[in-house]
Amino acid sequence: MTADVDLTVPESGHALRDRMLAVDCRLFDSVATRHWPGADHLLPRLSRSANHGVLWFATATALAATRSPKARRAAARGVASLALASATINTLGKRSVRRPRPLLDAVPMIRQLKRQPITTSFPSGHSASAAAFAAGVALESRPLGAVVAPVAAAVALSRVYTGVHYPSDVLVGAALGVGAAYAVRGVVPTRDQLPSPGRPHVDAPALPDGRGLVLVANKEAGTPEAVRALNAALPHAEIVECEAADLRAEFEKAASRAEVLGVCGGDGTVNAAAEVALRHGLPLAVLPGGTLNHFAHDVGVEDVGELSRALQEGDAVRVDVGHFSSGTVEGLFLNTCSLGVYPELVHERERWSRRIGGWPAGVLAALRVLRADRHPLSTEFRGSERPLWLLFAGNGTYHRMGLAPGRRFDLADGRLDVRVVHGGRKPAARLLAAAVAGPLTRSPVHAAVRVGRLHVDGISPGTLLAYDGEVTTVEGELTLKKLPEALTVYRPLPSR
Repeated sequence: MTADVDLTVPESGHALRDRMLAVDCRLFDSVATRHWPGADHLLPRLSRSANHGVLWFATATALAATRSPKARRAAARGVASLALASATINTLGKRSVRRPRPLLDAVPMIRQLKRQPITTSFPSGHSASAAAFAAGVALESRPLGAVVAPVAAAVALSRVYTGVHYPSDVLVGAALGVGAAYAVRGVVPTRDQLPSPGRPHVDAPALPDGRGLVLVANKEAGTPEAVRALNAALPHAEIVECEAADLRAEFEKAASRAEVLGVCGGDGTVNAAAEVALRHGLPLAVLPGGTLNHFAHDVGVEDVGELSRALQEGDAVRVDVGHFSSGTVEGLFLNTCSLGVYPELVHERERWSRRIGGWPAGVLAALRVLRADRHPLSTEFRGSERPLWLLFAGNGTYHRMGLAPGRRFDLADGRLDVRVVHGGRKPAARLLAAAVAGPLTRSPVHAAVRVGRLHVDGISPGTLLAYDGEVTTVEGELTLKKLPEALTVYRPLPSR
């Protein structure tokens, strides 16, 4: 009886490493000696353009300039992924494996970089940054990722083609870059990771060519391209462009002849349209046209394509509407309503926005409001007097996933999301602590409750109240409540 015996001697770790190094060198020599038409001039320039991430920051700027929410998110995610990959490579990667750079004997002079890197070879920082940026963009938008990926691959290839890295340096760097993009997604989820909207679907009039839609656009929103694109998709829709001061009058006129009332503008403009639509019993079509567009994005409409598709198919949902009243003053809110520091910030921002622009005005307003010598708001809440820096009520529950800003997944949950920042000496420190606490129900400076109705007494005359970016004054009693599923709003079904 015989038996087969394996007499092979296991390969030692050193032998295996030597074999892998030999393969790496052969691959390097193969790329170095191969000539690709046009690559001798293109790839070295592309490699240099990626120094310090310049190429990717320029790409991110171009994406952000499109004003597309998805493109802007893709740009931000790409830059965040790049930053994490670069920090990881420079603090851990380069210091853990001190591999010398390849010899340039086989690399033609025309390909060699004018300034050779002085850091260690493993892993490739350029490849990590390129892969991180491309993967980050792709995780947010596959079409944009398909555009960026070939450029990223060319940058990675250029590092071998110019003789500054071995192929394994590039492969490991790219793997680290992709890992960084997924790590960022773990902290700040992409839209496709968020819960599916839990709003009640309702059938609304289907307008295949837009006939029956009257859309009023705020000229000051500066979105003529979006309006033209909607008109191209729905050629029989009626478009009315007007100044901000004439919006309410135009909404009333449009409601008298419309089957569907449309609006293009920011949250304040949408608020005015919703009030008219609710009073006339009309469904509302919202085309994002402001700086933030909280309501449109939370309801599920980010661009012209999504809105036109919903109108053509007749897809809509029912949403709650918030209502506030204080004496003879009353109004609606689709997003938020607040007392305290935030209304002052909105009021200050409006003073400066027309002179220096929206975002700079917001920063300046925050600095002026938080640095000013002020006292907290004095109110009576649930039978006791309480000093407050901020009382915030959201129309629906705001969720925060990771470090991402709050969003609503359900605009028909029947709840006001109430957040309170208690009074103290320094509003800036308390507001920051409350922001960090996020959805915590209790903290020394912050409280949060979910209620269907809220009543506050003892409000001083002239107190500012902000609602959907607009500001009014209230005094005495303030009542906040919900109008459940009061408004029909067009949005495409998630499955389509």
